[in-house]
Amino acid sequence: MRILISNDDGYLAEGIKVLTKYLSIDHQVVVVAPSENKSAASSSLTLDKPLKPTKINANTYSIDATPSDCVHLALCGFLKDKFDLVVTGINFGPNLGDDVIYSGTVAGAIEGRFLGLPSVAFSLASWQGEHFETAGKVAQQIVNQIHTSQLSHDTVLNVNVPDVPIEQIKGFQTTRLGKRHMSEPSIQDKEDSSLYWIGENGKEADNGVGTDFHAIDNNYVSVTPLQIDLTKYNEIDTVSKWLSHIN
Repeated sequence: MRILISNDDGYLAEGIKVLTKYLSIDHQVVVVAPSENKSAASSSLTLDKPLKPTKINANTYSIDATPSDCVHLALCGFLKDKFDLVVTGINFGPNLGDDVIYSGTVAGAIEGRFLGLPSVAFSLASWQGEHFETAGKVAQQIVNQIHTSQLSHDTVLNVNVPDVPIEQIKGFQTTRLGKRHMSEPSIQDKEDSSLYWIGENGKEADNGVGTDFHAIDNNYVSVTPLQIDLTKYNEIDTVSKWLSHIN
């Protein structure tokens, strides 16, 4: 396969280097990734200025842009070759539960799906970042089997890998997204009281059996199929009745 690789940590991040190494064993890969860290960029696109891809080597390009920008330009712009798959990551840190709303890594995969390609996002689910090699080997296993899947056209796979040696991985689990509590309060800057830092993610709230949180806590690779349609279908009738009373 010919695979487009991107991320949100930047083209120099350890995770994308490990991902490229393992996927290059069996496939042709091209890396198009942000020039610097763009974590939590979500699905934002840069529309207020033109973007310039910079060629780093034969198969690597960096762009001062978001992950969605990178995938979009690679598939719709400056690269003429066709791709079979979009793979993003390996993210430094988890993308579990509500994290997927903000994640640039997940957003890059979503952009790939928007543009018609099967897409997978990989994350190393800790902030220690000790075992990227484990996530690389897991990515290799999953990508080498992706052609056998019967996934629908609008599915994105969100994969989180425990930060442990490969021999401690107990297996794979298909999971649903868990949920977090509200974010921690914003933090006032120590040097300038007029400035604030966004607070940390909330702690795990829904982390029971079947969730991505539970799988990671028990050393299983979590594989969550995501859908793009955010419509809450069971509320359509309720909203319609409410709207009918507005004059």
